[in-house]
Amino acid sequence: MRIASLSRRFATVVLAALVVQPSIGAKVAAQSSSPGQLSPTERSIVRSVDSHNRDALALLVRLVDINSGTTNHAGVRRVADILRAQFDSLGFTTQWVDGTTFHRAGHLVAEHPGRGPKILIIGHLDTVFDPDSPFQKFVRLDDSTARGPGVIDMKGGDVIALYALRALEESGALDSMHVVVVYDGDEEDAGTPLSAARQTLIDAAHGAAAALGFEDGAGDPRTAVISRRGDISWTLTTTGHTAHSSQIFTTEYGAGAVYEAARVLDGFYRQLSTERYLTFNPGVVVGGTAVSLDSTLSIGTAAGKTNVVADTMVVAGDLRTLSPAQLAHAEQVMQSIVRHNLPGTTARLVFADGYPPMAPTAGNERLLAMYDRASRDLGLGPVVAVDPSRAGAADVSFVANEVPMAIDALGLSGHDDHSPQETADLRMLPVQTKRAAILMYRLSASPGARATVP
Repeated sequence: MRIASLSRRFATVVLAALVVQPSIGAKVAAQSSSPGQLSPTERSIVRSVDSHNRDALALLVRLVDINSGTTNHAGVRRVADILRAQFDSLGFTTQWVDGTTFHRAGHLVAEHPGRGPKILIIGHLDTVFDPDSPFQKFVRLDDSTARGPGVIDMKGGDVIALYALRALEESGALDSMHVVVVYDGDEEDAGTPLSAARQTLIDAAHGAAAALGFEDGAGDPRTAVISRRGDISWTLTTTGHTAHSSQIFTTEYGAGAVYEAARVLDGFYRQLSTERYLTFNPGVVVGGTAVSLDSTLSIGTAAGKTNVVADTMVVAGDLRTLSPAQLAHAEQVMQSIVRHNLPGTTARLVFADGYPPMAPTAGNERLLAMYDRASRDLGLGPVVAVDPSRAGAADVSFVANEVPMAIDALGLSGHDDHSPQETADLRMLPVQTKRAAILMYRLSASPGARATVP
């Protein structure tokens, strides 16, 4: 079966990642930083990154100090305006895509035309921290770490991508490169309809040879992401006949809604719980004779009595899969289980739109190999694939099926993102910038990359 073959092939890629110890940025920073197998242009790129590291850090502080929680549209726009001016200075054509139609601030798009293969760079402007959050400012903890809202997720990644491009511009390499940058304004809480919210990103991916995501990933600079599990939501609704509890299981009244929901959930567990990388979590359950669940699927109410058979039960959950094939297989099995109802009951399972899976393709593995080679040639050590169970959903997944190869987690390393302890390892700012810049340069000069463009 295709899913099994994907898992077996991916296992060989992540085997090394599974034995990597927890992230210690100092181990990377302590490695030899002298260039290895680098061309004169690549050495020029490295010098540019080093010369601008102070400027990159200053920009990061400036961006982090602006609240850009997803629903703070003005804050998202302020961050975009600052970055837009930076891209303008590099010769990019920039535009703001208004997000009114999908109820969000919008997206920043920047394009540099060139004769080289098209490279798509993906970032986002928003954070999970609202304006009323007490966590608002960049705070330097010591000479190598800092805490701040969005410092790694993902304003650090946005700055890394920008300064990698600046280094390419100063070396003259950017002149012939075709680069499109999309910084979404709603990655942390995607707008609706989702199809409209991600249309700009998908359009930008058309004809691209590679997609590079600058999320922080697993927080370990010795790893990168070539596969992410998708994340979609589902709602199960079961019904039965209300009656006095003494009549449950009779031919006239049947098993009731609660037993039917329990049967379905048990079926999910028995048939699918051992499949690798597949998870399905029933996060909210309400049942009784009066049931409601709000549109966000986060708050529910129910009323009933112990001596009355419940006539309705609603279960809301999520489904995470490694590949489109695994997603289709899981949905098919779940729907099959739903159809075999207990006496006197009905069941209905509805899947909603969500983040698609990013499968571990051969193209992604090739791109990881290029990134690993760039890191080694920089004297910064190897980079291996992180296990997808440690990689959440991200925007790169929307274009994974649109491009021949994709990679993510090229951003700033640290820990505790999405929390008031979000902390960056500032030693990794120039490290990640150099790796990204050399990867982009080699992609632009690679005949193989050009040949893979659809």
